[in-house]
Amino acid sequence: MSLPPWFTHDRFGMFIHWGLYALPARHEWVKNRERITDEDYDRYFRHFEPDLYDPRAWARAAKQAGMKYVVLTTKHHDGFCLWDSKLTDYTSVKTPIGKDLVAEFVEAVRAEGLRVGFYHSLIDWHHPDFVIDGLHPRRDDPPEEIERLNEGRDIARYRAYLHGQVEELLTHYGGIDYLFYDFSYKRGRHSEVFNAKGAEEWGSEELLALTRRLQPEIIVNDRLEIPGDLVTPEQYQPDKPMEVDGEPVVWEACQTLNGSWGYDRDNLNVKSVELLLRMLIDGVSKNGNMLLNVGPTGRGELDPVAVTTLEGIGDWMSRHGRSIYGAGPSAHRAPVDARYTQRENRLYLHLFSWPFTHVHLPGLAGKVEYAQFLHDASEIHYREIEPSATAQNTTLGGQPPGTLTLSLPVVRPGVAVPVVELFLRDGA
Repeated sequence: MSLPPWFTHDRFGMFIHWGLYALPARHEWVKNRERITDEDYDRYFRHFEPDLYDPRAWARAAKQAGMKYVVLTTKHHDGFCLWDSKLTDYTSVKTPIGKDLVAEFVEAVRAEGLRVGFYHSLIDWHHPDFVIDGLHPRRDDPPEEIERLNEGRDIARYRAYLHGQVEELLTHYGGIDYLFYDFSYKRGRHSEVFNAKGAEEWGSEELLALTRRLQPEIIVNDRLEIPGDLVTPEQYQPDKPMEVDGEPVVWEACQTLNGSWGYDRDNLNVKSVELLLRMLIDGVSKNGNMLLNVGPTGRGELDPVAVTTLEGIGDWMSRHGRSIYGAGPSAHRAPVDARYTQRENRLYLHLFSWPFTHVHLPGLAGKVEYAQFLHDASEIHYREIEPSATAQNTTLGGQPPGTLTLSLPVVRPGVAVPVVELFLRDGA
């Protein structure tokens, strides 16, 4: 299928990890990390009452931050479902909140004019037919106990359940724009775990066919262990445009505010607004998107750090969005400590560090007809310096042939990342 053009135009989305794990507030893998049994984990099910849940506030925060699509965890690895699934009682409808939370989310996101995405875990540590493996919370039980627990478990029955739940999600909520499956582990760094699972266990070919039949325009990621529409690097920045077998591919970096996906109360390892924007810009300069995660609290609110961070990102995006939306990599080579993005004849110079008075742009001599700061449209002067010019006292020396030199103010503009908008001449 050809990828809908909105995805590589919009560039920036919100990821939301939310579920029972917001109550312990110790990372979304808390059940795995702390080897919690179903019986002990059930206390979070009995006390899940997000009375402050307001998906309209989430959607408004995403929109104000400049995000164009929102992806919610319908079910994470613990198996808890945020919608009224008819295939299990392990849903939000059976908790004290008593609601189909996905339905409210979809309505709120669409009301803000944003696109709707679902995350859905292929893994399910709660389901009675999910065979215990090396990533399961019970993985360290005595071998004889694991063997006893796995007796009678049938991955085929679980596979039917997985497909049935996906069918519910893709049938009951109108058009869904994006489905983020997560994850397979027969290959890669988890491949050594016992009973590792991948395409065969999930029935990935059939699941992808079902997904496309129910939602023909949907975008699907690459974590079914078969090719999808895009690749999804997680918690790192690719050093160049991504490729598969030597061919360029659509990609999206999945990033967090603090290293955790679910609400993690005591995790203070928070990225600054400037760093997050530099990550977004860096990704677009390499033809990628960014899906930035928030983890709402157990009562359903975005925490103050997330709110402040999103507001800071939104302040920059409101003035600099045209260097992101519809933009991509440039054939021109950016100077040190800077990134270029380009949209048609407009070249955007993002300055990650602030130079003193001048910045030299290789290969742009004679190719620029106008230059300005993007945040306030104030003009920036530029010139070409003859390569043979001699540096003396206050006079700049010559630059390599083809170099364009910008003259910048000494004081850095008061924005997180200053951007110079360069209008290129035809054919430049």
